[in-house]
Amino acid sequence: MLYAGRVMSIGLSRQSHRLFSTQAPEAFLEPLQSHLGITCLSLNRPQAKNAISMKLLHEFRECLETAKYDKSIRALIIRSATMGSFCAGADLAERRTMSQIQVAKFLSDLRAALGQLEAFPVPTIAAIDGPALGGGLELSFACDLRVAGHDVTKIGLPETRLGIIPGAGGTQRAVRLLGMSKAKVLIFTAKMLTAKEALEWGIVDYVSSPSTSAFERAVELAQEITKSAPLALRAAKQAISRAADLSLESGLDLERASYEVLLPTKDRLEALQAFKEKRQPVFKGE
Repeated sequence: MLYAGRVMSIGLSRQSHRLFSTQAPEAFLEPLQSHLGITCLSLNRPQAKNAISMKLLHEFRECLETAKYDKSIRALIIRSATMGSFCAGADLAERRTMSQIQVAKFLSDLRAALGQLEAFPVPTIAAIDGPALGGGLELSFACDLRVAGHDVTKIGLPETRLGIIPGAGGTQRAVRLLGMSKAKVLIFTAKMLTAKEALEWGIVDYVSSPSTSAFERAVELAQEITKSAPLALRAAKQAISRAADLSLESGLDLERASYEVLLPTKDRLEALQAFKEKRQPVFKGE
């Protein structure tokens, strides 16, 4: 596994960086050796159901920054390092000890982290094998796709029952994902959904079978994705992700520009040759 907690110290005091570096990582990158091109970003606070602490958030951002420049990654799975969990949202126990300035910085950093995740250049999948609450569900909203374990029973945004509102993009990404009415119901009622209900609502895209976990189903999905050409995946993600923010004509211009840069690539030529020879193409991301 790649421990990201030791990579950078930007923005941290010496004392806090020393603390983050000497303890076990709360977020780390782990390439799947059996599935080339697939890497996991694992959350590792089992005692707190991966509630987002300052340390976890710092390491999560470092992992994303490191992975962003790794051309070998063709799909990124966000998961819990231990089964039966995903992310229980912000660490409320830690929050009670934080000053107003620390809270403001935490919220700013969390917004930036989910922005990094949403803008990650290759497809991302959230493997939800346990409660996805508050900031945990908001984290999954920043992924391209979401897979829930068949036995997960707590998926929701409970913030209004805690006297606040979703503060990590939930009010915005939920609308874009679900539509206005469903987003309002989810947030106004603080409703807890099962995996099956979340699938019906359109919150998750897949639910694992009773014999498999969300992570296993996410790996299957990632395997299908990584059969595609890496440069094409990056271009497709960029064009699709920007569609909602552009007029149709501007979107079509972006699509055309994204298409044309792929025509002279080695992967495109390999795909044509493979089609001619009736074999599977071998893409190299070139």
